[in-house]
Amino acid sequence: MTKLILSTGNIVSGGPSIIRKPGAYRSNLELTNSLRSNFLAAQEDFAAIVADDAAAHHANGNGIENGASNGNGNGHSLHLNTQTSGRAPASVWTAEEGGALYVPRIDWSEAGLQEEPSQYSITVKLFFLPASPVSRRAHLAREALDLVRKELNVPAIDLLIVSFPGMSFEGDCEWEADKQNASQGNDEEEITTWAAIEDLHRAGVAKTIGLAEFGTEKLAKFLQRVQIRPAVNQINIKNCCNVPPPLLKLAKEQGIELLAHSDCVDILPEGTLRELLGQGLGGAGILADPETGAGGLQGDLAPQWVVKYTAVVRDRGVIENKGYFAGAELNDI
Repeated sequence: MTKLILSTGNIVSGGPSIIRKPGAYRSNLELTNSLRSNFLAAQEDFAAIVADDAAAHHANGNGIENGASNGNGNGHSLHLNTQTSGRAPASVWTAEEGGALYVPRIDWSEAGLQEEPSQYSITVKLFFLPASPVSRRAHLAREALDLVRKELNVPAIDLLIVSFPGMSFEGDCEWEADKQNASQGNDEEEITTWAAIEDLHRAGVAKTIGLAEFGTEKLAKFLQRVQIRPAVNQINIKNCCNVPPPLLKLAKEQGIELLAHSDCVDILPEGTLRELLGQGLGGAGILADPETGAGGLQGDLAPQWVVKYTAVVRDRGVIENKGYFAGAELNDI
């Protein structure tokens, strides 16, 4: 089994990951487009470094036959790609770290915000995907949050919002959306997972915790069974225009803040991720060709989680850093 950690970097930094295409406000398009841009940028950057190293070795009379050091001290070889595709080999722009393959490799020395952590309001939204085992969600949540804290170089985040698989808030009107929501998801799995989120709050790494896509009935039942109540409930009302009055009433009575969002529930389907990592046009070349088995890693791909983070400068209300991490497992066949 191979664990994959994907990252976009800061998509508001002015680099190639900034998305300006129509519809990019939707998180799935923002995520997939910025991942693809980040993969391409890393391939180009590291291929250029390898080419420069090769030229320098050649100028010094040292031929390169099998590869060159990658400069990170991990003993991996960089094998120059002579194929006509011009795609940089994965060994150049990815890295194994802590038992995971990082796509692309991350230079943690450049991590961090421009000002002190106290100057920011940091929000993280964690999407548990259908392939994430409930028994491992405590570990996956910690893993995702640790990556964000390491990327931003902060001890804690201000708000952690959790999105569960199978949950949405869509319908012809707010009443229909609220009614459909009542039968969605899995109550027992959500309660079990929330206990892990409560532990992150108790540990001080998530100062405030909240939910996404909980309608009136789901939220009322949920509140009866948890130890730490969510401070926030985030719903997508773009398809039904208004918040259902019963949900407004319940949230007000329970002191829960209602927030709206435009995130896509199915944020990273397996087919989309396989396309991003595959051998096709625009793919990263990490996974093998499904027909020939050549060109990369083989196995059944299972996206498990996505995390979106946003760091806003408190006194200016400006987003300084925004990005995504995603975790997946490739089970060998």
